[in-house]
Formats: sequence, structure tokens, C-alpha cells
Amino acid sequence: MSLSTSSTLRFDNAFVRETPGDPDTGPGVRQVEGAAWSRVLPTPVAAPRMLAWSAEMAARLGLDAAFMDSPLAAEVLTGNRQLDGMAPFAANYGGHQFGHWAGQLGDGRAITLGEIVNASGERWELQLKGAGPTPYSRSADGRAVLRSSIREFLCSEAMHHLGVPTTRALSLAVTGETVVRDMFYDGHPEAEPGAIVCRVAPSFIRFGNFELPASRGDVDLLRQLVDFCIRRDFAHLRGRGGRSEGEPLYGDWFVEVCERTAAMVAHWMRVGFVHGVMNTDNMSILGLTIDYGPYGWIDDYDPDWTPNTTDAVHRRYRFGQQPQVAYWNLGRLAGALSPLFDGVDALQDGLRRYVEAFNRAERGNIAAKLGLEACRDEDVALMQSLRELLKAGGIDMTLFFRRLSALDPSALSPDLFGDAFYDDGKRAAVMQALQEWLAAYAARIAEDPLPPEHRTALMDAANPRYVLRNYLAQQAIDRAHQGDIGGVTELLDVMRRPYDEQPGREAFAARRPDWARDRAGCSMLSCSS
Repeated sequence: MSLSTSSTLRFDNAFVRETPGDPDTGPGVRQVEGAAWSRVLPTPVAAPRMLAWSAEMAARLGLDAAFMDSPLAAEVLTGNRQLDGMAPFAANYGGHQFGHWAGQLGDGRAITLGEIVNASGERWELQLKGAGPTPYSRSADGRAVLRSSIREFLCSEAMHHLGVPTTRALSLAVTGETVVRDMFYDGHPEAEPGAIVCRVAPSFIRFGNFELPASRGDVDLLRQLVDFCIRRDFAHLRGRGGRSEGEPLYGDWFVEVCERTAAMVAHWMRVGFVHGVMNTDNMSILGLTIDYGPYGWIDDYDPDWTPNTTDAVHRRYRFGQQPQVAYWNLGRLAGALSPLFDGVDALQDGLRRYVEAFNRAERGNIAAKLGLEACRDEDVALMQSLRELLKAGGIDMTLFFRRLSALDPSALSPDLFGDAFYDDGKRAAVMQALQEWLAAYAARIAEDPLPPEHRTALMDAANPRYVLRNYLAQQAIDRAHQGDIGGVTELLDVMRRPYDEQPGREAFAARRPDWARDRAGCSMLSCSS
């Protein structure tokens, strides 16, 4: 692909065209009021070089391999060069962080290059993470390091292939510069390789985009943003039931935001994903998983586990509390939107619909993970008792459910799950109770109308064989730091087919090894980039 071909990308920068921008275009950190964004250019880097890119996302955008492997792509996707039609900006938003209002936050190290509309009419926003300082960088440098960039690149694509609503990643590039980071905030900063991820989504609007103007009493800007968001990202709502503007339309919109959020979190719980930083500025209005920082996957099942060292004491964002946190965050969004409503009924209806949607999705997860035609009330209790056994027994969630689908229900035994246990003492303690649960499960399967082959197919489509365990990502990072990107590309390829067996790649489906339990990057991580 040549420059002339890349220039056929059709930019249609609706956000900067239709919402108010910051009149101050100068450098420096500042409070930005009355504006949804600030114009800012990426800061050029010394020696951009492409390390990896997503073939699926490139094809979706209309970018071919010749372009993605070219020096031009590295220049464009690190911000060193702008294509015609780009209109780079950083968004202005606030947020609640760990339960407390934090005021203005904004894109401190993310710069959107522009919005493109592809050949299918899909709108995609291209955003560089680590492209330099913006008016919202506060005391930071706007850069990102290789280890966090690899994690975001891999996880964005892994989540997509798992069927979880997510932002995507187009590319991963190094900058040829170093970035100083104190990885664990312990007073030992180190220089690390700098990198930039180009992430992609139909929209990067967050709950915090609406919270900030509401906190300032700027109802005009709040209304402008809601009207824009509906017009661009929820156009299907207009005209429904004769609604074209005002509170009824806003109510429909809020309900859909709540239901999309419920669907997203239910998928997290299905695959064992822990976001780690569910602040309201990290919540997508489209119900997409956004901002991959100190995330992780449950290994030995523990609903109280969080991968975030910053959250190690209070564990606000632990695995088992994610549905409740999402509800709390939606409550903050409802409060921000309340000036646009003549009461609270529509907003309360949206929150109620979140609970209903999540409960429906959870029951769907139970049926799929256990291989049932439908989830009955007693099946909810059956799953809850299993989760208690998984925790008490220190059992790997991913391995257990995948093994369950492969076994004959009439011949189930705890001994068949040996490689899913992390602790022999815990294993011995639950053997009898697990045998009893397996017997109850076998009896339930025997009366379920699903044919055996349909049951197995249903379970295998809900229970992944491969997930992006932190130790796998860290191994790929270690290799990349030694100049070998092969670990990243191989892991990306494995995660493209997370529900398939993939003979020869069994090592990627193994439980977390003992050496990775406490090693930096393999269990808990910090918010440091």
C-alpha cells in the first residue's frame, strides 16, 4: 500500500466538528471549561518502528499488509506524520476514581488522530496512546512504555476474539526513546523502552465526558454532548416511538447505555476477566471494555482478587464486585444527566434495566457454561455452590470449566480435574464436596433435553481454552525487551482462536506456574504506564 492508497482513508471528524473545542491551542496543562476537546498534535518520536499489528483490524479499516509493514505506517501510527483529513485532539472529561470525584482528568497521554468511515460505512476513531503531553497530562509526560503497550495491544484483540465488547488495537510501535517509570511506586524509577499503541473504537466517549460539565453546572455543554452522542453513536434511537429529541429520547439512550454495560460486565464474569480500574473515566458509553491497565484473569478462583496493587487494601475493583461497581458508576452517570430530566423516574428505570439485563445475561452464562438448555432457579444455586468449591479448593476457573465440557457426565470424578488444582491441601479438603457436586450436576444433565453434542458445543463456545493470563503476557514482554517480538505475535495468534483446541499450543492453556505467583507483572500490577 502506498501513500496515495493510504490517503484514500475517508476522515469525517464529527466530534471536533460538532462539539465545542478549547479556544486555547497553546502548550501547557490547564483547566479547560466550556469545551469537549483541545486541539493538540502528537509529539514526534526519534525512531518509530512497527512491532506488531492486527490483521483483522487493519482489514476492517481498509489497510493492507504492504502499508502496515511500511515505514510510512510507523510514522503515521506514532504521530510523526499526519495524513490529509486528520484533526488530532485530546478529549476533556472528569471522573470518579476509586469512589471519589477527581475533577477534570481528560486524555493525558491519548491523542485521537481522527475519525474514519470505512467502505462499509462503519465509523472508527483512531487514537494513539503514549503520543505525548496534552493539556490534560497534569504532571505526566504523556508517554507509555513497552510493557504496558504490549499488554494493551494483546488484550484489546484477545477480548475481541473472546466475544467481549471491547475497544480494538490496530498497531504496536516502539519510539526509539526511553521513558522513566516507577513501576511499583516504590521509589525505584527506571528507564524503559517507549512505545505507542494505536487503539480503535467507534467512539471513546466515557461516562466522565458527561460528568465533568455536570459538575461545573454547564448544562448547555452537557446537553450538546448528549445530543451529539445520540446523533452519532445511537442514531437508531431517533424516531423510535416518535421520539426525536428531549427527555424521552434521553431516557431511551440511558436505558441502552445501562443494558450495554450489563452485557459487557457479564462477559467479563463469564471469561474470568478483571478490569482492575473501573473508574467512571474508564467506562465507555458504548459498553466497550476500555483502558487496559492493571487487568488480569482469574487463575485459582477468588472473587476477592484484584490485579491492581493500588487497590490491594480495599479491593474495590475485585473480580466479584465488578457488577456492583458498574451499577454504582451508572448511578454517577445518572446523577450527571439529571439536569436534563424533569424527575428521576427515567433514570431509575435505566438503573433497573441494568439489573434486569445483567441477571438475564448471568443466567445465560450459567446455562452456557454448564451446558444447559435454559437456566432454572435451582441452577443458579448449583452454580453458586460450584463457585464456593472453586474458591475453597483453589481451582483454576478456566481449566475447570473447559475440562467439564470434555468429560462424560455419567463418569465425573474430582480426580479428572487434577491439573486445575493449585494447592494439594485445599484439593484434599474439597474432594468429597466436589464429588457430591459433580453427582448433582450429572443428575441435572441427565434430565436436560440438550443432546450431548449440543451440550459440548454450547459449553466450548462459552468456556475459553485460552485466556491472556498475566504470566503469558509477561513472558512475551520479557522477550520483547530482549529484541524478540516473536512472543507477542505468537500469543496474538493463539488468542485469535481462544475456544479452539489448537494442537501443539497446549502450553498456552496451562495453569499459572508456581514461579509466576509473586513475580512482578505475573500477578498484580500497578497503574504505572
